[in-house]
Amino acid sequence: MIVGSVSADGVPTVTLSIAGKDWPAIIDTGFNGDLELPEELRAVLTARYVGRVTSALAGGQHLEEDVYVVEFPFDGDLLRAEVTADTHILIGTHLLREYELHIDFVVQSVQLMRKSQKLSYTLRGEELRFCKKLKA
Repeated sequence: MIVGSVSADGVPTVTLSIAGKDWPAIIDTGFNGDLELPEELRAVLTARYVGRVTSALAGGQHLEEDVYVVEFPFDGDLLRAEVTADTHILIGTHLLREYELHIDFVVQSVQLMRKSQKLSYTLRGEELRFCKKLKA
């Protein structure tokens, strides 16, 4: 289980340990991708460029951005995930599809509980079977 907190501004956050450093990661239920990562983490995680995508944003805006695949430490496992750039770590609902998420805004707590060991990813409509859980 991964635990976190809700900030005074109402932002659900967990802490992830990456390359010997703790990083705050925002749980973004409005983001249906895997991850958004700061530029400095892409280099640490040896991101592999896979192409460009057009993302639909709130309000009907569209954004064209680069997509990378990284091996990402998450909940004791090493997962492959699609990432785009941001200034913060954003965890999207696609990465969390095997998890139960509890956000309690009253007590300012976050809990992520894995419900299944089956992990499969879809990259632009094609299932990536090699992207099942990786052993560290």
